[in-house]
Amino acid sequence: MPELPEVETVRRGLQPVLEGARLVHVEARRPDLRFPFPERFSERLTGRTVTALGRRAKYLIMHIDNGPVLICHLGMSGSFRIETSGIDDVPGAFHHERSKIAAHDHVVFDVVSPRGERSRVIFNDPRRFGFMLFAEGAPDTHPMLAGLGVEPTGNALDGPLLASLLKGRRSPLKAALLDQRLIAGLGNIYVSEALWRAGLSPLREAGTIAGPGKRAKEQSDRLAAAIRSVIADAIAAGGSSLRDYVQADGSLGYFQHSFAVYDREGEPCPTPGCRGHVERIVQSGRSTFYCRTCQR
Repeated sequence: MPELPEVETVRRGLQPVLEGARLVHVEARRPDLRFPFPERFSERLTGRTVTALGRRAKYLIMHIDNGPVLICHLGMSGSFRIETSGIDDVPGAFHHERSKIAAHDHVVFDVVSPRGERSRVIFNDPRRFGFMLFAEGAPDTHPMLAGLGVEPTGNALDGPLLASLLKGRRSPLKAALLDQRLIAGLGNIYVSEALWRAGLSPLREAGTIAGPGKRAKEQSDRLAAAIRSVIADAIAAGGSSLRDYVQADGSLGYFQHSFAVYDREGEPCPTPGCRGHVERIVQSGRSTFYCRTCQR
């Protein structure tokens, strides 16, 4: 499942084409993906203008003038492809030809920019675990988004806020960080990486970094900074490119080449001076990678 940095990279790739563009034709080529398409899906979007393209956690949010808000989720294999006449995709260092099998092109947006440039944005999803739904009011009130926690980007997530979220929690620290009601969009890969950067064990009780003492404050400050930095670094790198994920221009991201502990079981811990090795354990059915020597 793509994580927040992958979704943000897709948003940034689509933004220049979609924001301010008019949807001259919208076609849903099947009745459903993970869920059925909303009633009159194509009719309610065709002819409208995209006023903004945002993101909340792992969801893309398309704001439409005088229309519903479109909430998109990529699922496990969903991706967008941009086709612009006369302009080739800009290859990245890890350029990869994405799926263009017509049978998997489920939604097609024909758009015209304010400058009159025509493009086609295609949603391709071989496994059909993605979805597109309408929010009739404020997006945050939609059942998919209601109750989501703070975003792990920018400066909103700081040490005091993190401590307040974790105070009194006896669950393992990693499990608490994956609770979407506390921090929205933070996933398995980047939690492992952030905990390594902060030097904190995924097994310790979450509430231990939320106490009144100086040490707990230092730990919550360090972890909040680690979460923000690992997400920012992954976005800058274009995401992790695990399995089916590719960017909107067809190129792969490359943050996976910077993983310190994720998927590096048995390798020496990269912390300077640490003689430990990366271990893999299973927490709540998901793999956790960490160094028991320097993560306490």
